[in-house]
Amino acid sequence: MLSTGLYYALPLRLQAEFVIQFLPQALAYLGLMIWASYNQNPGQRLGLTPRHIGQGLRWGLATGLLLGGLNVSVILYLVPLLGGDIAFLRLTPHAQAPPLFMFPWFILFIAVFVELNFRGFLLGRLLALVPQKPQPLQPPGKALAVIVSALAFAFDPFMVATFKHLHWIAVWDGLIWGMIWVRLRNLYATIVAHAIEVLILYAVLKAALT
Repeated sequence: MLSTGLYYALPLRLQAEFVIQFLPQALAYLGLMIWASYNQNPGQRLGLTPRHIGQGLRWGLATGLLLGGLNVSVILYLVPLLGGDIAFLRLTPHAQAPPLFMFPWFILFIAVFVELNFRGFLLGRLLALVPQKPQPLQPPGKALAVIVSALAFAFDPFMVATFKHLHWIAVWDGLIWGMIWVRLRNLYATIVAHAIEVLILYAVLKAALT
């Protein structure tokens, strides 16, 4: 989170460098590996056990279909109506990659690692800071943790550099996926939801913008 904040203080020429854009995520994956090495049963703590699979598929499929339909509508209809540009999406790394590489394999790969980072690790560590017994007049810690993790996700440097003004869509995605993870402690649910949504976005926007 600190590296994400510091990124926006850099000169624009440095912000444009891919290595620097991806550095916050790289540091987070390093932190995840260190955390996993110091904790027993990291898969269980993340919500990645066999008993979570069925529930994760049900919640993930429903959430992914809902958000996929909503976000396709926002991008194709609402954003142009408000004067926003979506033609740049043809030039993103995702659009330039071979379709058989992206659909579905690399999209699934992205969903797994992004959810491990932002929901399983970042949100999990934020929740670890929340007092177990909230004090009077104390802000709701779980809600704050979900909001902070969603903003960190939406303002990730690579996300902003790639999707420009559309990165704001990731705010409500992050809020919904975060609430699901807090409620279920099931990372399969957010992975499946993320993958299904992006598969829908990729397929529909690829067809619409080609």
